[in-house]
Amino acid sequence: MTRTIGIRTAQARSERMVGQLHVYDGDGKGKSQAALGVVLRSIGLGINASQTPRVLLLRFLKGPGRTYDEDAAIAALQAGFPHLVDQVRTGRAEYFGRDEITRFDEVEAQRGWDIAKGAIVSGLYSIIVLDELNPVVELGLLPVEEVVKALKQKPEELEIILTGRAAPQEGRSGGSPLLDLANLHSEMKPHAATDGAVEGIELYTGAGKGKSTSALGKALQAIGRGISNDQSHRVLIVQWLKGGTGYTEDAAIAALKQSYPDLVDHQRCGRDAIVWRGQQQEIDYVEAQRCWEIAQAAIASGAYKTIILDELNPTVDLELLPAEPIVQTLLRKPRTCNVIITGRCRNQPPYFNLASIYSEMVCHKHYAERGVDLKRGVDF
Repeated sequence: MTRTIGIRTAQARSERMVGQLHVYDGDGKGKSQAALGVVLRSIGLGINASQTPRVLLLRFLKGPGRTYDEDAAIAALQAGFPHLVDQVRTGRAEYFGRDEITRFDEVEAQRGWDIAKGAIVSGLYSIIVLDELNPVVELGLLPVEEVVKALKQKPEELEIILTGRAAPQEGRSGGSPLLDLANLHSEMKPHAATDGAVEGIELYTGAGKGKSTSALGKALQAIGRGISNDQSHRVLIVQWLKGGTGYTEDAAIAALKQSYPDLVDHQRCGRDAIVWRGQQQEIDYVEAQRCWEIAQAAIASGAYKTIILDELNPTVDLELLPAEPIVQTLLRKPRTCNVIITGRCRNQPPYFNLASIYSEMVCHKHYAERGVDLKRGVDF
């Protein structure tokens, strides 16, 4: 029997204590969102365990004067969890190429990196996100050797996440010292929207890390945009194949609901077991349908600004749900409702053609493949 699709639910497992270096790159959407999703999960778990995980968001190439997608999400994080999230922005508020680099760009990159180096060795933070560091190094604004040296000196327990479109390379086949150092490398690969794409449908799939965490980042973004517009942007998170206990997403969602009452609803289904193709049980079909009926009614209602359909893809791929009702519901969704669909799958269902944003997470490297234990709040 081929076991290519199956979702592992929360189970007792050993957890790693050593922090890892994550790299999210590629041309597709989801890099900064995935980093923010990890931050939210870690904060939620820390609050649940009466701890105070400190986070630094150091954003290169994102100076004041321009609005970015993740600004609202970060605002929601800082408003909901004061004193836990620090943010520093450097650079100018416009895009530029290698032949447009100015002295200001060099000074700002170095200023940001000096802050990063101090934060790394300080021991104050449990997670440091170096947003857009990849293109800073690729543009030559910072020497890759200096960056690698500082990252090697990080405290053992510190988690560091690097994002940005272009992780630096040395020639076509020379490799990259930064990617060689990384414990995890997930590439967000974009897929062009089809002629039948519907605005407000986003799809995150693939074997790489970053799908559910990107969705959590989108939930933060919706809440933050509502706050900035003095509106109530309600979010619904529907999760399939996650009926066990102990998911750190639960702690993250609970923390969101505590900070933003009446803005976040959560529904999940499934049994506490892996569902393998060919070994589906009757309860799997019943639970999948129950959750879909909730999601379908929520989409049609217009009551939510953002609806996350987490692990819908493998649910359909396992034939626990038919694809056609999903297609018809998405075609009729209110224009103001954004639907985020996640999960890997072997066979693409027809609603993939409706996605206006379609990002495939390609796994180039993952520490779990080398026997490294996963970490609660970061990996699951």
